[in-house]
Amino acid sequence: MEERIILASASPRRRELLSRIGLTFAVKPACKEEQSRGASAWERVEELALQKAEEIAGEAGENVTVIGADTLVFLDGKPMGKPRDEKEAAEMLSALQGRTHQVYTGVALIWNRDGRKGKKRFHERTDVTVYPMTREEIRAYIKTGEPMDKAGAYGIQGFFARHIRKIDGDYNNVVGLPVGRLYQEMKAEGIWNV
Repeated sequence: MEERIILASASPRRRELLSRIGLTFAVKPACKEEQSRGASAWERVEELALQKAEEIAGEAGENVTVIGADTLVFLDGKPMGKPRDEKEAAEMLSALQGRTHQVYTGVALIWNRDGRKGKKRFHERTDVTVYPMTREEIRAYIKTGEPMDKAGAYGIQGFFARHIRKIDGDYNNVVGLPVGRLYQEMKAEGIWNV
């Protein structure tokens, strides 16, 4: 029986990243509202990723590996989720401009293959520095529509790239999935065979 890999996320960016590294997978987004009691940023994203993976793994059956992921932007140790509206997007972007913030992505793997079951979770952190932005630049970026479905109100792979001064860490992590680390973790567990 062939093993299936399932991405427990609706994110088109995560789908694109996984496809780019040659992984064949199905998509089945987790639907439940996740909640984290994690004290630190990395505990939060790992816990949220695990909840997504567990939801899908519970109904996936055998010979399957489920990948769950969650990305959050943190400024001064406080999380910034997706903006609810343009006003909140403007507030987030105003807070980020001219400063360095952290992007954490938690990843959870749950596998059940050949009678062997396992769970693993990990995270990556990337520091992102944004150039100072004028109010007009913030308004122009919001008009693109990009900020509305992204943590921290920006997508580094789009129009916002022109406002990025520096990245310290994994670029793909900021997009939504540290695929290099994911590949290494799956390879170490014998889940991904080249």
